[in-house]
Amino acid sequence: MENSGEKMVDVRSVVEAISTDNENAPLYQVESLCMRCTKNGTTRFLFTEIPHFRKILLSAFECSHCGERNNEVQFAGELQPSGCFYSLHFSAGDQKMLNRQVVKSESATVKIPELGFEIPPEAQRGSLSTVEGILTKAVDDLQALQEERKKVDSQTAEAIDQFLLKLNACATGESSFTFNLDDPAGNSFIENPFAPSPDPSLTIKFYKRSPEQQAALGYLVDPSQLGESCDEESIEEIKNPSDQMKGELHGSIGAAAGHRAIAQVNSAEIAENLFRYSTPEEVMTFPSTCGACAARCETRMFVTNIPYFQEVIVMASSCDACGYRNSELKPGGRIPDKGKKITVCVKNVNDLSRDVIKSDTAGVRIPELELELASGTLGGVVTTVEGLISKICENLERVHGFTFGDSLDDSKRSKWQDFRGRLNKLLSLKEPWTLIIDDALANSFVAPTTDDIKDDHQLTFEEYQRSWEQNEELGLNDMDTSSADAAYDTTDGS
Repeated sequence: MENSGEKMVDVRSVVEAISTDNENAPLYQVESLCMRCTKNGTTRFLFTEIPHFRKILLSAFECSHCGERNNEVQFAGELQPSGCFYSLHFSAGDQKMLNRQVVKSESATVKIPELGFEIPPEAQRGSLSTVEGILTKAVDDLQALQEERKKVDSQTAEAIDQFLLKLNACATGESSFTFNLDDPAGNSFIENPFAPSPDPSLTIKFYKRSPEQQAALGYLVDPSQLGESCDEESIEEIKNPSDQMKGELHGSIGAAAGHRAIAQVNSAEIAENLFRYSTPEEVMTFPSTCGACAARCETRMFVTNIPYFQEVIVMASSCDACGYRNSELKPGGRIPDKGKKITVCVKNVNDLSRDVIKSDTAGVRIPELELELASGTLGGVVTTVEGLISKICENLERVHGFTFGDSLDDSKRSKWQDFRGRLNKLLSLKEPWTLIIDDALANSFVAPTTDDIKDDHQLTFEEYQRSWEQNEELGLNDMDTSSADAAYDTTDGS
Protein backbone atom coordinates (compact mmCIF):
# COMPACT_ATOMS: atom_id res chain seq x y z
CA MET A 1 0.00 0.00 0.00
CA GLU A 2 1.49 3.32 -1.06
CA ASN A 3 1.95 6.01 1.57
CA SER A 4 0.97 8.76 -0.84
CA GLY A 5 -2.59 7.53 -1.01
CA GLU A 6 -3.17 7.46 2.74
CA LYS A 7 -3.74 10.21 5.23
CA MET A 8 -1.66 10.38 8.39
CA VAL A 9 -3.78 10.82 11.54
CA ASP A 10 -3.05 11.19 15.23
CA VAL A 11 -3.30 8.37 17.78
CA ARG A 12 -6.42 9.76 19.46
CA SER A 13 -8.36 9.67 16.19
CA VAL A 14 -7.43 6.03 15.72
CA VAL A 15 -8.51 5.09 19.26
CA GLU A 16 -11.86 6.83 18.81
CA ALA A 17 -12.40 5.15 15.45
CA ILE A 18 -11.68 1.58 16.58
CA SER A 19 -13.71 2.06 19.76
CA THR A 20 -16.92 2.36 17.72
CA ASP A 21 -19.01 -0.51 16.40
CA ASN A 22 -18.43 0.49 12.80
CA GLU A 23 -18.23 -2.76 10.83
CA ASN A 24 -16.55 -1.02 7.88
CA ALA A 25 -13.77 0.52 9.92
CA PRO A 26 -11.11 1.98 7.58
CA LEU A 27 -7.38 1.40 7.72
CA TYR A 28 -5.57 4.02 9.80
CA GLN A 29 -1.89 4.79 9.91
CA VAL A 30 0.09 6.62 12.57
CA GLU A 31 3.65 7.93 12.51
CA SER A 32 5.65 6.13 15.22
CA LEU A 33 9.24 5.65 16.34
CA CYS A 34 11.34 2.81 14.96
CA MET A 35 13.13 1.01 17.81
CA ARG A 36 15.97 -0.12 15.53
CA CYS A 37 17.13 3.08 13.79
CA THR A 38 15.27 5.62 16.06
CA LYS A 39 13.73 7.28 12.99
CA ASN A 40 10.02 7.59 12.32
CA GLY A 41 8.17 4.73 10.66
CA THR A 42 4.50 4.00 10.03
CA THR A 43 2.07 1.89 12.08
CA ARG A 44 -1.18 0.79 10.47
CA PHE A 45 -4.29 -0.15 12.48
CA LEU A 46 -7.28 -2.18 11.36
CA PHE A 47 -10.22 -3.09 13.58
CA THR A 48 -11.94 -6.22 12.29
CA GLU A 49 -13.86 -9.28 13.39
CA ILE A 50 -12.98 -12.87 12.58
CA PRO A 51 -16.34 -14.54 11.81
CA HIS A 52 -17.71 -16.56 14.73
CA PHE A 53 -14.51 -15.99 16.71
CA ARG A 54 -13.40 -12.64 18.16
CA LYS A 55 -13.11 -8.93 17.48
CA ILE A 56 -9.44 -8.12 16.99
CA LEU A 57 -7.21 -5.13 16.38
CA LEU A 58 -4.47 -5.69 13.80
CA SER A 59 -1.44 -3.42 13.91
CA ALA A 60 1.53 -3.51 11.53
CA PHE A 61 4.69 -1.39 11.74
CA GLU A 62 7.09 -0.68 8.87
CA CYS A 63 10.14 1.56 8.73
CA SER A 64 11.14 2.84 5.29
CA HIS A 65 14.61 3.83 6.56
CA CYS A 66 15.96 0.52 7.87
CA GLY A 67 13.33 -1.98 6.68
CA GLU A 68 12.21 -3.02 10.19
CA ARG A 69 8.78 -4.68 10.16
CA ASN A 70 6.55 -6.31 12.77
CA ASN A 71 2.87 -7.00 13.39
CA GLU A 72 0.63 -7.67 16.36
CA VAL A 73 -2.86 -8.96 17.15
CA GLN A 74 -4.81 -7.60 20.12
CA PHE A 75 -8.22 -8.86 21.18
CA ALA A 76 -10.85 -6.14 21.34
CA GLY A 77 -13.63 -8.27 22.81
CA GLU A 78 -14.29 -9.47 26.36
CA LEU A 79 -12.20 -11.94 28.35
CA GLN A 80 -13.56 -15.47 28.45
CA PRO A 81 -15.07 -16.89 31.67
CA SER A 82 -12.32 -19.52 31.96
CA GLY A 83 -8.71 -19.92 30.98
CA CYS A 84 -7.76 -22.42 28.28
CA PHE A 85 -4.89 -24.89 27.94
CA TYR A 86 -4.01 -26.54 24.61
CA SER A 87 -1.50 -29.38 24.36
CA LEU A 88 -0.49 -30.59 20.89
CA HIS A 89 1.86 -33.55 20.45
CA PHE A 90 4.05 -33.63 17.32
CA SER A 91 5.61 -36.74 15.87
CA ALA A 92 8.96 -36.55 14.10
CA GLY A 93 8.66 -36.08 10.35
CA ASP A 94 5.07 -34.82 10.36
CA GLN A 95 5.53 -31.55 8.45
CA LYS A 96 1.79 -31.04 7.97
CA MET A 97 1.14 -30.58 11.68
CA LEU A 98 3.57 -27.66 11.79
CA ASN A 99 1.14 -25.72 9.59
CA ARG A 100 -1.56 -25.75 12.29
CA GLN A 101 -2.94 -22.24 12.69
CA VAL A 102 -2.39 -20.73 16.15
CA VAL A 103 -4.12 -17.70 17.64
CA LYS A 104 -1.90 -16.53 20.50
CA SER A 105 -3.23 -13.68 22.64
CA GLU A 106 -1.03 -11.19 24.48
CA SER A 107 -1.58 -13.10 27.76
CA ALA A 108 -0.70 -16.59 26.46
CA THR A 109 2.41 -18.61 27.33
CA VAL A 110 3.97 -21.22 25.03
CA LYS A 111 5.94 -24.12 26.51
CA ILE A 112 7.86 -27.10 25.14
CA PRO A 113 8.35 -29.45 28.13
CA GLU A 114 10.88 -31.71 26.40
CA LEU A 115 13.30 -28.78 26.06
CA GLY A 116 12.32 -26.93 29.23
CA PHE A 117 11.59 -23.98 26.95
CA GLU A 118 9.03 -21.27 27.62
CA ILE A 119 7.90 -18.23 25.64
CA PRO A 120 6.38 -15.78 28.16
CA PRO A 121 3.54 -13.47 27.12
CA GLU A 122 5.78 -10.41 26.86
CA ALA A 123 8.28 -12.17 24.56
CA GLN A 124 5.85 -12.76 21.69
CA ARG A 125 2.73 -10.65 21.97
CA GLY A 126 -0.62 -11.35 20.29
CA SER A 127 -0.18 -13.03 16.92
CA LEU A 128 -1.99 -15.07 14.29
CA SER A 129 0.55 -17.58 13.02
CA THR A 130 1.35 -21.28 12.79
CA VAL A 131 3.26 -23.59 15.11
CA GLU A 132 6.25 -23.42 12.78
CA GLY A 133 6.01 -19.63 12.63
CA ILE A 134 6.03 -19.23 16.42
CA LEU A 135 9.03 -21.55 16.87
CA THR A 136 10.93 -19.98 13.97
CA LYS A 137 10.44 -16.52 15.47
CA ALA A 138 11.72 -17.82 18.81
CA VAL A 139 14.85 -19.18 17.07
CA ASP A 140 15.44 -15.86 15.30
CA ASP A 141 15.02 -13.87 18.53
CA LEU A 142 17.55 -16.04 20.37
CA GLN A 143 20.05 -15.84 17.49
CA ALA A 144 19.79 -12.06 17.22
CA LEU A 145 22.21 -11.30 20.09
CA GLN A 146 24.50 -14.32 19.82
CA GLU A 147 27.47 -12.36 18.50
CA GLU A 148 27.32 -10.00 21.48
CA ARG A 149 26.95 -12.93 23.90
CA LYS A 150 30.07 -14.62 22.50
CA LYS A 151 32.10 -11.52 23.31
CA VAL A 152 30.80 -11.24 26.87
CA ASP A 153 30.17 -14.87 27.91
CA SER A 154 31.36 -17.46 25.41
CA GLN A 155 30.27 -20.40 27.57
CA THR A 156 26.64 -19.19 27.73
CA ALA A 157 26.65 -18.44 24.02
CA GLU A 158 27.86 -21.95 23.24
CA ALA A 159 25.11 -23.46 25.42
CA ILE A 160 22.52 -21.36 23.57
CA ASP A 161 23.92 -22.54 20.23
CA GLN A 162 23.42 -26.16 21.33
CA PHE A 163 19.90 -25.37 22.48
CA LEU A 164 19.08 -23.63 19.20
CA LEU A 165 19.94 -26.83 17.33
CA LYS A 166 17.30 -28.70 19.36
CA LEU A 167 14.73 -25.92 18.99
CA ASN A 168 15.34 -25.64 15.25
CA ALA A 169 14.89 -29.43 14.95
CA CYS A 170 11.44 -29.01 16.50
CA ALA A 171 10.60 -26.10 14.19
CA THR A 172 11.52 -28.14 11.12
CA GLY A 173 9.76 -31.32 12.30
CA GLU A 174 12.93 -33.40 12.66
CA SER A 175 12.21 -34.33 16.29
CA SER A 176 9.05 -35.03 18.25
CA PHE A 177 7.86 -32.57 20.90
CA THR A 178 4.81 -31.24 22.74
CA PHE A 179 3.50 -27.73 22.07
CA ASN A 180 1.61 -26.32 25.09
CA LEU A 181 -0.41 -23.10 24.86
CA ASP A 182 -1.71 -21.71 28.16
CA ASP A 183 -3.91 -18.60 28.15
CA PRO A 184 -5.61 -17.36 31.35
CA ALA A 185 -7.76 -14.99 29.24
CA GLY A 186 -9.16 -17.90 27.18
CA ASN A 187 -8.62 -16.06 23.88
CA SER A 188 -6.03 -18.38 22.31
CA PHE A 189 -6.68 -21.23 19.94
CA ILE A 190 -5.00 -24.10 18.04
CA GLU A 191 -6.63 -25.34 14.85
CA ASN A 192 -8.20 -28.78 14.79
CA PRO A 193 -8.24 -29.98 11.16
CA PHE A 194 -10.42 -32.97 12.12
CA ALA A 195 -13.15 -30.79 13.64
CA PRO A 196 -15.88 -31.40 14.59
CA SER A 197 -14.37 -34.82 15.39
CA PRO A 198 -11.80 -35.01 18.21
CA ASP A 199 -8.13 -34.63 17.37
CA PRO A 200 -6.09 -37.52 18.86
CA SER A 201 -3.00 -35.29 19.06
CA LEU A 202 -4.71 -32.27 20.64
CA THR A 203 -5.84 -31.96 24.25
CA ILE A 204 -7.99 -29.01 25.37
CA LYS A 205 -8.73 -28.10 28.97
CA PHE A 206 -10.56 -25.18 30.56
CA TYR A 207 -9.71 -24.04 34.07
CA LYS A 208 -10.61 -21.47 36.68
CA ARG A 209 -8.15 -18.60 36.89
CA SER A 210 -6.08 -18.14 40.05
CA PRO A 211 -6.17 -14.80 41.95
CA GLU A 212 -2.72 -13.95 40.56
CA GLN A 213 -3.91 -14.55 36.99
CA GLN A 214 -7.03 -12.48 37.65
CA ALA A 215 -4.89 -9.58 38.86
CA ALA A 216 -2.54 -9.87 35.86
CA LEU A 217 -5.53 -9.58 33.50
CA GLY A 218 -6.72 -6.40 35.21
CA TYR A 219 -9.48 -7.76 37.44
CA LEU A 220 -10.09 -6.39 40.92
CA VAL A 221 -8.83 -9.03 43.35
CA ASP A 222 -9.07 -9.18 47.13
CA PRO A 223 -5.52 -8.45 48.36
CA SER A 224 -5.86 -11.15 51.03
CA GLN A 225 -6.07 -13.75 48.24
CA LEU A 226 -2.70 -12.59 46.94
CA GLY A 227 -1.09 -12.65 50.38
CA GLU A 228 -0.87 -8.88 50.54
CA SER A 229 -2.00 -6.57 53.30
CA CYS A 230 -5.32 -4.81 52.83
CA ASP A 231 -5.60 -1.05 52.98
CA GLU A 232 -7.88 0.63 55.53
CA GLU A 233 -10.76 0.98 53.08
CA SER A 234 -10.67 -2.70 52.19
CA ILE A 235 -10.48 -3.70 55.85
CA GLU A 236 -13.46 -1.51 56.62
CA GLU A 237 -15.47 -3.16 53.87
CA ILE A 238 -14.61 -6.63 55.13
CA LYS A 239 -15.54 -5.71 58.70
CA ASN A 240 -18.98 -4.53 57.59
CA PRO A 241 -20.91 -7.78 57.07
CA SER A 242 -24.13 -6.00 56.22
CA ASP A 243 -22.58 -4.79 52.96
CA GLN A 244 -20.99 -8.14 52.21
CA MET A 245 -24.05 -10.39 52.41
CA LYS A 246 -27.74 -9.77 52.75
CA GLY A 247 -30.20 -12.60 53.39
CA GLU A 248 -33.79 -12.10 52.36
CA LEU A 249 -36.13 -14.72 53.77
CA HIS A 250 -38.44 -16.29 51.23
CA GLY A 251 -41.48 -15.64 53.42
CA SER A 252 -40.79 -11.90 53.57
CA ILE A 253 -40.46 -11.32 49.85
CA GLY A 254 -42.81 -13.95 48.43
CA ALA A 255 -42.33 -16.43 45.63
CA ALA A 256 -43.02 -13.89 42.89
CA ALA A 257 -40.48 -11.45 44.29
CA GLY A 258 -37.91 -14.19 44.66
CA HIS A 259 -38.61 -15.21 41.07
CA ARG A 260 -37.97 -11.67 39.83
CA ALA A 261 -34.79 -11.37 41.93
CA ILE A 262 -33.21 -14.22 40.01
CA ALA A 263 -34.88 -13.68 36.65
CA GLN A 264 -33.70 -10.10 36.29
CA VAL A 265 -30.09 -11.27 36.13
CA ASN A 266 -30.67 -14.60 34.47
CA SER A 267 -32.14 -15.89 31.25
CA ALA A 268 -35.83 -16.71 31.18
CA GLU A 269 -34.92 -20.25 30.27
CA ILE A 270 -32.92 -20.88 33.45
CA ALA A 271 -35.49 -19.20 35.67
CA GLU A 272 -38.35 -21.18 34.16
CA ASN A 273 -36.58 -24.53 34.43
CA LEU A 274 -35.47 -24.09 38.03
CA PHE A 275 -38.54 -22.50 39.53
CA ARG A 276 -40.89 -25.21 38.30
CA TYR A 277 -39.28 -27.48 40.91
CA SER A 278 -39.00 -25.17 43.92
CA THR A 279 -38.70 -21.55 44.87
CA PRO A 280 -35.66 -20.45 46.85
CA GLU A 281 -35.99 -20.49 50.61
CA GLU A 282 -33.36 -17.77 50.86
CA VAL A 283 -31.90 -15.42 48.25
CA MET A 284 -28.52 -14.02 49.29
CA THR A 285 -26.81 -11.01 47.76
CA PHE A 286 -23.11 -10.23 48.06
CA PRO A 287 -20.69 -7.89 46.21
CA SER A 288 -18.46 -9.16 43.43
CA THR A 289 -16.49 -7.95 40.41
CA CYS A 290 -17.79 -7.75 36.84
CA GLY A 291 -16.09 -10.22 34.53
CA ALA A 292 -16.21 -7.80 31.58
CA CYS A 293 -15.35 -4.32 32.90
CA ALA A 294 -13.97 -5.15 36.40
CA ALA A 295 -16.47 -2.77 38.05
CA ARG A 296 -18.20 -3.62 41.31
CA CYS A 297 -21.49 -5.49 40.91
CA GLU A 298 -23.84 -7.76 42.84
CA THR A 299 -24.16 -11.55 42.77
CA ARG A 300 -27.33 -13.32 43.89
CA MET A 301 -27.28 -16.89 45.14
CA PHE A 302 -29.83 -19.39 46.32
CA VAL A 303 -29.97 -23.13 47.07
CA THR A 304 -32.74 -25.38 45.72
CA ASN A 305 -33.46 -29.08 45.67
CA ILE A 306 -34.40 -30.82 42.41
CA PRO A 307 -36.45 -34.07 42.68
CA TYR A 308 -34.70 -37.24 41.48
CA PHE A 309 -31.45 -35.28 41.49
CA GLN A 310 -29.79 -33.37 44.34
CA GLU A 311 -29.28 -29.99 45.94
CA VAL A 312 -27.87 -27.31 43.61
CA ILE A 313 -26.59 -23.76 44.07
CA VAL A 314 -27.62 -21.13 41.52
CA MET A 315 -25.52 -17.96 41.22
CA ALA A 316 -26.36 -15.02 38.96
CA SER A 317 -24.68 -11.62 38.62
CA SER A 318 -25.36 -8.45 36.65
CA CYS A 319 -23.36 -5.26 36.11
CA ASP A 320 -25.08 -1.88 36.01
CA ALA A 321 -21.99 -0.27 34.47
CA CYS A 322 -21.70 -2.30 31.26
CA GLY A 323 -24.82 -4.51 31.28
CA TYR A 324 -22.87 -7.79 31.48
CA ARG A 325 -24.89 -10.70 32.87
CA ASN A 326 -23.71 -14.14 33.92
CA SER A 327 -25.25 -17.20 35.57
CA GLU A 328 -23.65 -20.30 37.00
CA LEU A 329 -24.83 -23.57 38.48
CA LYS A 330 -22.87 -25.45 41.14
CA PRO A 331 -23.66 -28.80 42.77
CA GLY A 332 -24.26 -28.96 46.50
CA GLY A 333 -23.42 -31.69 48.97
CA ARG A 334 -20.60 -34.21 48.96
CA ILE A 335 -18.67 -35.65 46.04
CA PRO A 336 -20.43 -38.83 44.81
CA ASP A 337 -18.52 -42.12 45.00
CA LYS A 338 -19.31 -42.96 41.38
CA GLY A 339 -19.72 -41.20 38.06
CA LYS A 340 -22.96 -41.18 36.09
CA LYS A 341 -23.80 -41.63 32.42
CA ILE A 342 -27.19 -40.38 31.22
CA THR A 343 -28.61 -41.69 27.93
CA VAL A 344 -31.65 -40.12 26.27
CA CYS A 345 -33.31 -41.50 23.14
CA VAL A 346 -34.81 -38.46 21.42
CA LYS A 347 -37.87 -39.35 19.34
CA ASN A 348 -40.48 -36.58 19.68
CA VAL A 349 -41.06 -32.94 20.64
CA ASN A 350 -41.50 -33.84 24.31
CA ASP A 351 -37.95 -35.20 24.35
CA LEU A 352 -36.60 -31.90 22.99
CA SER A 353 -38.34 -30.10 25.86
CA ARG A 354 -36.67 -32.18 28.59
CA ASP A 355 -34.90 -30.06 31.18
CA VAL A 356 -31.12 -30.58 31.17
CA ILE A 357 -28.59 -29.66 33.83
CA LYS A 358 -25.07 -30.09 32.47
CA SER A 359 -22.29 -29.49 34.96
CA ASP A 360 -18.85 -28.15 34.06
CA THR A 361 -17.37 -31.65 34.51
CA ALA A 362 -19.71 -33.37 32.04
CA GLY A 363 -18.94 -34.43 28.49
CA VAL A 364 -21.55 -34.71 25.73
CA ARG A 365 -21.68 -37.34 22.98
CA ILE A 366 -24.03 -37.90 20.01
CA PRO A 367 -23.10 -41.26 18.41
CA GLU A 368 -25.13 -40.66 15.23
CA LEU A 369 -22.93 -37.66 14.37
CA GLU A 370 -19.72 -39.07 15.86
CA LEU A 371 -19.67 -35.87 17.90
CA GLU A 372 -17.96 -35.77 21.27
CA LEU A 373 -17.42 -32.75 23.51
CA ALA A 374 -14.84 -33.08 26.27
CA SER A 375 -15.65 -32.26 29.88
CA GLY A 376 -15.56 -28.53 30.52
CA THR A 377 -16.89 -27.60 27.09
CA LEU A 378 -19.84 -25.18 27.34
CA GLY A 379 -19.29 -24.96 31.11
CA GLY A 380 -22.21 -25.54 33.46
CA VAL A 381 -25.58 -24.81 31.85
CA VAL A 382 -29.26 -25.21 32.66
CA THR A 383 -31.26 -25.64 29.47
CA THR A 384 -33.32 -28.15 27.47
CA VAL A 385 -32.28 -30.85 25.02
CA GLU A 386 -33.10 -28.48 22.16
CA GLY A 387 -31.23 -25.64 23.84
CA LEU A 388 -28.18 -27.86 24.39
CA ILE A 389 -27.98 -28.73 20.68
CA SER A 390 -28.29 -25.03 19.80
CA LYS A 391 -25.49 -24.17 22.24
CA ILE A 392 -23.27 -26.89 20.77
CA CYS A 393 -23.81 -25.51 17.28
CA GLU A 394 -23.06 -21.95 18.42
CA ASN A 395 -19.94 -23.06 20.29
CA LEU A 396 -18.56 -24.98 17.30
CA GLU A 397 -19.06 -21.98 15.04
CA ARG A 398 -17.45 -19.67 17.61
CA VAL A 399 -14.39 -21.84 18.16
CA HIS A 400 -13.83 -23.13 14.64
CA GLY A 401 -15.63 -20.44 12.67
CA PHE A 402 -12.56 -18.46 11.67
CA THR A 403 -11.38 -21.45 9.62
CA PHE A 404 -14.39 -21.00 7.34
CA GLY A 405 -12.66 -18.11 5.56
CA ASP A 406 -11.22 -17.87 2.07
CA SER A 407 -8.15 -19.94 3.03
CA LEU A 408 -10.27 -23.06 3.64
CA ASP A 409 -10.29 -25.50 0.71
CA ASP A 410 -13.58 -26.60 -0.82
CA SER A 411 -13.49 -30.14 0.61
CA LYS A 412 -13.15 -28.95 4.21
CA ARG A 413 -15.75 -26.23 3.71
CA SER A 414 -18.26 -28.74 2.32
CA LYS A 415 -17.46 -31.08 5.22
CA TRP A 416 -18.26 -28.35 7.75
CA GLN A 417 -21.43 -27.31 5.96
CA ASP A 418 -22.61 -30.93 5.81
CA PHE A 419 -21.94 -31.42 9.53
CA ARG A 420 -23.77 -28.23 10.50
CA GLY A 421 -26.71 -29.35 8.39
CA ARG A 422 -26.76 -32.74 10.11
CA LEU A 423 -26.53 -31.07 13.52
CA ASN A 424 -29.46 -28.78 12.77
CA LYS A 425 -31.42 -31.70 11.32
CA LEU A 426 -31.46 -33.33 14.78
CA LEU A 427 -34.03 -30.76 15.88
CA SER A 428 -36.36 -31.67 13.01
CA LEU A 429 -36.78 -35.20 14.49
CA LYS A 430 -36.86 -36.91 11.11
CA GLU A 431 -34.91 -39.76 12.67
CA PRO A 432 -34.45 -40.74 16.34
CA TRP A 433 -31.07 -39.97 17.83
CA THR A 434 -29.22 -40.47 21.12
CA LEU A 435 -27.86 -37.91 23.57
CA ILE A 436 -25.27 -39.14 26.08
CA ILE A 437 -24.08 -37.00 28.99
CA ASP A 438 -21.14 -38.50 30.88
CA ASP A 439 -20.33 -36.81 34.18
CA ALA A 440 -17.51 -38.16 36.35
CA LEU A 441 -18.91 -36.27 39.37
CA ALA A 442 -22.55 -37.25 38.71
CA ASN A 443 -23.63 -33.61 38.87
CA SER A 444 -25.68 -33.61 35.65
CA PHE A 445 -29.35 -34.37 35.21
CA VAL A 446 -32.02 -34.87 32.53
CA ALA A 447 -35.65 -34.57 33.62
CA PRO A 448 -38.14 -37.36 32.87
CA THR A 449 -41.28 -36.78 30.81
CA THR A 450 -43.37 -38.96 33.15
CA ASP A 451 -44.45 -38.42 36.75
CA ASP A 452 -42.43 -41.43 37.85
CA ILE A 453 -38.90 -41.61 36.50
CA LYS A 454 -39.14 -45.41 36.35
CA ASP A 455 -41.88 -45.14 33.71
CA ASP A 456 -39.65 -43.17 31.32
CA HIS A 457 -38.15 -45.92 29.15
CA GLN A 458 -36.29 -43.49 26.87
CA LEU A 459 -34.18 -42.19 29.76
CA THR A 460 -31.53 -44.35 31.45
CA PHE A 461 -29.04 -43.61 34.22
CA GLU A 462 -25.91 -45.68 34.60
CA GLU A 463 -23.44 -45.36 37.47
CA TYR A 464 -19.81 -46.39 37.02
CA GLN A 465 -16.57 -46.47 38.97
CA ARG A 466 -14.28 -43.59 38.06
CA SER A 467 -10.87 -44.44 36.62
CA TRP A 468 -7.61 -43.34 38.22
CA GLU A 469 -7.09 -40.82 35.40
CA GLN A 470 -10.50 -39.25 36.02
CA ASN A 471 -9.83 -38.95 39.76
CA GLU A 472 -6.44 -37.44 38.99
CA GLU A 473 -7.96 -34.83 36.69
CA LEU A 474 -10.55 -33.96 39.34
CA GLY A 475 -7.89 -33.73 42.07
CA LEU A 476 -9.38 -36.57 44.12
CA ASN A 477 -6.31 -38.80 44.27
CA ASP A 478 -4.39 -36.30 46.43
CA MET A 479 -7.34 -35.38 48.62
CA ASP A 480 -6.76 -36.41 52.26
CA THR A 481 -9.70 -36.04 54.65
CA SER A 482 -8.38 -38.25 57.45
CA SER A 483 -7.72 -35.30 59.78
CA ALA A 484 -11.21 -33.92 59.28
CA ASP A 485 -12.74 -37.37 59.79
CA ALA A 486 -10.82 -37.81 63.02
CA ALA A 487 -11.98 -34.41 64.26
CA TYR A 488 -15.62 -35.24 63.51
CA ASP A 489 -15.31 -38.62 65.24
CA THR A 490 -13.84 -36.94 68.33
CA THR A 491 -16.67 -34.39 68.40
CA ASP A 492 -19.34 -37.05 68.03
CA GLY A 493 -17.75 -39.17 70.77
CA SER A 494 -17.67 -36.33 73.25
